[in-house]
Amino acid sequence: MKLVISTPLAVVVEAADVRHLRAEDETGAFGILPGHADFLTALAVSVLTWRDGRGIEHHVAVRGGILEVRQGQSVAVGTREAVPGDDLHRLETEVLAAFHRREDEERAARVDSHRLYLNAIRHIFRTLRPEPPLVGGLQ
Repeated sequence: MKLVISTPLAVVVEAADVRHLRAEDETGAFGILPGHADFLTALAVSVLTWRDGRGIEHHVAVRGGILEVRQGQSVAVGTREAVPGDDLHRLETEVLAAFHRREDEERAARVDSHRLYLNAIRHIFRTLRPEPPLVGGLQ
């Protein structure tokens, strides 16, 4: 199988002789062999592992993304970030921890942004809302 892993800025991995690929989505780990049915899934922050024709194992940490299998001969992965490496332990500890921290920071930023947006809408609503009528001339 052919494997291509890319980010918005670069092609990180191009491998032509992949015999087995292991990946992980929200439901857990799964494997792909040549001849696999067409498949599309959203990847979790995880490490993808594959073996080439010589039996050598390769790894790349991905920050989520989309994995697509086409005609059992091509696997394409699109991800925000990918870090290839031979040290599986380092990828699983340091790199994935950094990816998870960035995900948490982005989530917090989205929540803060949404709060600011809602506060702005409330302020606009209060500013544009007509004043209630005075009862008996008293305020």
